[in-house]
Amino acid sequence: MNKLQFTDIHDRHLGRAIRMQAEQNGDTTFLMFDTTRYSYYETNQKVNELAAGLAASGIGRGDRIAFYMSSAPEIMFLVLAANKLGAIWIPINTDYKGFWLEDTINRSRPALLITDTKHAGRVAEVHNKLTVSRIAVLGDEKLINNAIHFQALYANSGGEPDLSGMDYGDTCAVLWTSGTTGRSKGVMQSHNVWMNAVYAGDDLYNTQKGDVIFNVLPMYNSGAWVTSLFRSLICGVSLAVDDGFSVSNFWERVEFYQATQIFTIGAMHIFLYNALESPNDADNTLREIQAVPMPPALAKPFSDRFGVRLLGQGLSQSEAMLIIREDSQLRDSWPVGCCGNPVNNIEVMVADDDGNAVASGEHGELWVKPKEPFIIFNGYLDDKEATANAFAGDWYKTGDLVKHDDDENYFFVDRKKDAVRYKGRNISTFEVELVARKHSAISDCAAFGIQAEELESENEIKLNVILKPGSELSAVELAEFINENAPYFFVPRYIEFISELPYTPNNKVQKYKLRETGLTDATWDSKQAGFKAVR
Repeated sequence: MNKLQFTDIHDRHLGRAIRMQAEQNGDTTFLMFDTTRYSYYETNQKVNELAAGLAASGIGRGDRIAFYMSSAPEIMFLVLAANKLGAIWIPINTDYKGFWLEDTINRSRPALLITDTKHAGRVAEVHNKLTVSRIAVLGDEKLINNAIHFQALYANSGGEPDLSGMDYGDTCAVLWTSGTTGRSKGVMQSHNVWMNAVYAGDDLYNTQKGDVIFNVLPMYNSGAWVTSLFRSLICGVSLAVDDGFSVSNFWERVEFYQATQIFTIGAMHIFLYNALESPNDADNTLREIQAVPMPPALAKPFSDRFGVRLLGQGLSQSEAMLIIREDSQLRDSWPVGCCGNPVNNIEVMVADDDGNAVASGEHGELWVKPKEPFIIFNGYLDDKEATANAFAGDWYKTGDLVKHDDDENYFFVDRKKDAVRYKGRNISTFEVELVARKHSAISDCAAFGIQAEELESENEIKLNVILKPGSELSAVELAEFINENAPYFFVPRYIEFISELPYTPNNKVQKYKLRETGLTDATWDSKQAGFKAVR
């Protein structure tokens, strides 16, 4: 293990990081993609050769390079080469296609787009609508007119690029938000944002010499870079990457790489736990796993079954990589549903709509103020209005509704635009959905607000529901079920059964579209039906 330390914070630069590891830790294996292996020294050589080729083609400081491709070592070479030139890398979600893909690439305004054989067909479908002039393909470049092969981007390296004048606050990457509450925005990240999140996040692990960090998240995911890709780079340990997550061969791949650490997100760890149990489940090399979100009731059974140490939960977003976390080095246990305490280098406030701090136990928006420069994002790409709207003075308004207790434990409630306020009460649509999904007939649902008749500033709940094939359920039956299993004010005034919900390409519901549609002729209205929830 060779955890990098920068004596001057201004030297926190990803290009410097790979150069330092090559000098100090060159023989250690860095990248493992199945049977392909690169040491830190070999990685830096590839990075410098790619940087030389990109520079020769005119790529320089401030230029943007977008990539739309499956996980591959070439992505790491590209990212680090771009940053050694002062250029900016922009990952494009590989689930995007059609207009969404076209729009995201064009709004990125890249000087160069990189794709691969697997995804070149989708790029070809929108090629004549793209504004990017140069496209390279890792694989069959003939799939796109006038594209070049990725290998043609390399050139003989003249040594290390000149990094003088490059600073830890420079924007080095742009991450596109998912677009669930409105049009997606490009989050501009500095070198220091990544490194700050890596150092803070790695404190939760017991990283040591010989560790192998296993990543199964796509390389367009910011969580992959923070928890695995850049963490391995900064800590000087090995990184194993598979192109996707598979329950059926997960433990086989852990054994193949001799992996010791991993980060899982969403339902990945739930799928692992729900798989057929084996008496040898704990016979694996994994030592630590950060599984977010982990249901509290499942934590100990999961840890015991697989013989791994579970790391704490947390709250983060692309704009502010790490805000709140459960530090297992500080406590052995946390309140049920807690996300943790604020990290040390930011100040947080739970604010009402007027920007005033709310009392303990009350819902409010999480506001963040960094105590040091370049702890959160540098603003939104080409969108001064969205950047200005996201701040109130020095405070960044996260859009997350949270609450905290007297011990400064924080709990996630909902996204602010998704929460419903009615009769002075904030109601979490997230919690309404959790209750509704417990009904055996429901496949999926989305709760959102419809403007109340009495006050323009308040909303009533509408629940759009997709039933499982062959299932039957009436609006009254569903209202009664929610009434029996949750507080009376969770019962929606409006219920509508639908065939589909509007999703983003990465399967998040676009609630702003539901709000735009509002009520239809098929909407059940509890007030008109004479239904009254029982307190």
